[in-house]
Amino acid sequence: MNFDKILQQLATFGTEWGVKIVGVLIGLIVAFWIAGFVRDRIQRTLEGRKFDPTLSRFFARMARYGILVGAILGLLGVFGIQTASFAAVIAAAGLAIGLAFQGTLANFAAGIMLLVFRPFKVGDLIAVSGQTGVVEAIGLFTVELKTPDNKMIIVANKNVFGANIENFTHHPIRRVDIAVGVEYSADIDKTIEVLNQAAASVEGVLEEPPPQIFLKALGGSSVDYQVRVWCNTPDYWTVWQAATRATKMHLDEAGLGIPFPQMDVHFDDPQLAAFRGVALPK
Repeated sequence: MNFDKILQQLATFGTEWGVKIVGVLIGLIVAFWIAGFVRDRIQRTLEGRKFDPTLSRFFARMARYGILVGAILGLLGVFGIQTASFAAVIAAAGLAIGLAFQGTLANFAAGIMLLVFRPFKVGDLIAVSGQTGVVEAIGLFTVELKTPDNKMIIVANKNVFGANIENFTHHPIRRVDIAVGVEYSADIDKTIEVLNQAAASVEGVLEEPPPQIFLKALGGSSVDYQVRVWCNTPDYWTVWQAATRATKMHLDEAGLGIPFPQMDVHFDDPQLAAFRGVALPK
């Protein structure tokens, strides 16, 4: 056995692979450093622009993992390993995971859209998917609502972003509409004047836009009006109740009645009329 030849082959093998291993280790160290640098830079940039913290961390981590995966696949080629098969396996695994978690991924995608477009924010009062409540939290998968009677409702993001969203507190001011019916015998101009006085007497009503008395319809039992006043959004329910109270009191003071639906019943059958104790006219 030629020991010199074996030692020479081992030295050649060790030198060749030793250099490759050292190079791969250096490459991994550089890749980890670059991945960490990119992650921190992305997170600081997004948070500096007032981006959502949860979404900022997610994008930063995804960028780090993407760099590391790409670096590892590239370094495997140094040892002669075909990375095309790894890419196929990763793609197949990604497809399988996507099919298995398509509902979860739909919620995740909708959560990202909610955080990017921001149709509402934490603290807003909204109505969506048949639920009404104050937004307590906006997550990547669900939105938490607190109802007026202090219940917590959790709505999947796909049911939020794909539905019509009604945001009651988005604008700084809101309009309060009070519907009221007045008897037909009441003078229209006088009624409008009384309702204007009622609107002006309510504390919290804004001067701009000015209050409006809208003659809405001629109903079956009354002439229907709508008292429209504007207020700051936080004062909505207080002004709504005060405007309703002021409308009733001012109409009572002016002697203008608020009629209720009435029905006249006529008995045309003599026997039925006699049974009811009603005498038919001759």
